[in-house]
Amino acid sequence: MEQVLTFNTFNCLCGAGIAQSLFSLVPKNKKPIFICIGSDLVLGDSLGPLVGTTLRKNKVSSYVYGTLSYPITAKEIEYAKNNLKTMHKDGFIIAVDAAVGKAEDVGLIRVYNKGLKPGLGVNKDLGLIGDLSIIGVVASKGLRNYNLYNATRLNLVYKMAERISSGIIGYLNGIEKQNQAI
Repeated sequence: MEQVLTFNTFNCLCGAGIAQSLFSLVPKNKKPIFICIGSDLVLGDSLGPLVGTTLRKNKVSSYVYGTLSYPITAKEIEYAKNNLKTMHKDGFIIAVDAAVGKAEDVGLIRVYNKGLKPGLGVNKDLGLIGDLSIIGVVASKGLRNYNLYNATRLNLVYKMAERISSGIIGYLNGIEKQNQAI
């Protein structure tokens, strides 16, 4: 059964909510692996690489793929899908990406208990990636989504990246504390 947890970017408890949702949705016996999808060439699509860069700068205790320097774009998705499960057999893949949605959903961050289909906002069919997904709705869906991605406000994308990163870091720190207590 599909489960969706939704958080408002501008709520100060957003990061804590994301952390708690990861605690409840990621199996305890699996190592979380993060794939942060998007491009640094398009502002609205840079959410994933911003999250990946923030996680790397904070030296998280997990594998992180996709940063501003080395983004995971549509060109790399097929390679990533084929190799992540092989490289991380005991891993639980968490995909992070930007999305378009209804106008009233812009600014919401959603955690799904399933993978995501990157590229749908620009009418690409790249298949499903991940075991769990975190998406940030950065623009409203329209006929020319590519233009909307370019018209997205940097403040929104940056704030979303901060909240998602904060949630992931809180989750990973919580796992480390649990492991130390054992």
